[in-house]
Amino acid sequence: MAASQKCLGKGSPAPGPVPKDHIRLYSMRFCPFAQRTRLVLNAKGITHDIVNINLKNKPDWFLEKNPLGLVPTLETPSGHVIYESPITCEYLDEVYPEKKLLPSDPFERAQQKMLLEHFSKVTPYFYKIPVGKTKGEDVSALEAELKEKLAQGHMMRLRCGSPDRLSPWTNCLDDTPRLKKWTEHMLEDPTVKATMFSTDTYKVFYKSYKEGNPDYDYGL
Repeated sequence: MAASQKCLGKGSPAPGPVPKDHIRLYSMRFCPFAQRTRLVLNAKGITHDIVNINLKNKPDWFLEKNPLGLVPTLETPSGHVIYESPITCEYLDEVYPEKKLLPSDPFERAQQKMLLEHFSKVTPYFYKIPVGKTKGEDVSALEAELKEKLAQGHMMRLRCGSPDRLSPWTNCLDDTPRLKKWTEHMLEDPTVKATMFSTDTYKVFYKSYKEGNPDYDYGL
């Protein structure tokens, strides 16, 4: 994997074509939605490169690829562009089937998508996870894989949050042992670790974001 580490903004030169047998992800280092896609790329071992985008000052060439200016955005060697976080993840699972994250059975796949949709709206769903189980031993493939890989970006923001919300969220997890244990298991996952920053780094970024001048390149 190659990455443009520092974000590219308005006036920057466009990157070259996507190399053969690669896929390119247009991302932002601290974006929880783009982190979902990075997690899937890493979990499936897909050869890719990353181009980070300045979301406050987007390059014209990026807006030509995706007029909505959203990350994550995928680009293939043939120039096809795919965006929206859940769509990019499902696309990767279909195009790179070697390590499937979703079941082949249509009904089971629909069930797991419903679970993921519920999670995006109702965090207390995870109170149901038995404390004695680890890494989804008694749940579906999506729970074992995607709850770690795709939801991690949002869940870590419950733990790290913006500086002024850090303490309340931490206290909330202290009162929910099953959810807290679940997040601890996620943090042990090598793929999750590869896409995370320290709590202090998140705090500095969210502080800059709140002040209206997000430091997308903080820590580089």
